Amino acid sequence: MNTYTFKPQGVCSMEMQVDLDEQNIIREFRVTGGCHGNLQGIAALVKDMPAEEVIRRLKDIHCKTKGTSCPDQLARGLEQALSQR
Repeated sequence: MNTYTFKPQGVCSMEMQVDLDEQNIIREFRVTGGCHGNLQGIAALVKDMPAEEVIRRLKDIHCKTKGTSCPDQLARGLEQALSQR
């Protein structure tokens, strides 16, 4: 299992951590800052999902006029994590 930590850009969250197993399945997702309830919900939904599926579902979701969102930042962080493997 590998833990990846990344700093989201353009959102309220300050840090995201994701644990990926050998098959790129998300085992845990943790966030510092941001909308606690919404991020707990996202964490519960993505647990035990393949990272590639989470990227497909969450990439390019925007929050108001920010041009990004916490789900989008998770997808982008997962892309970076997978490129490091």
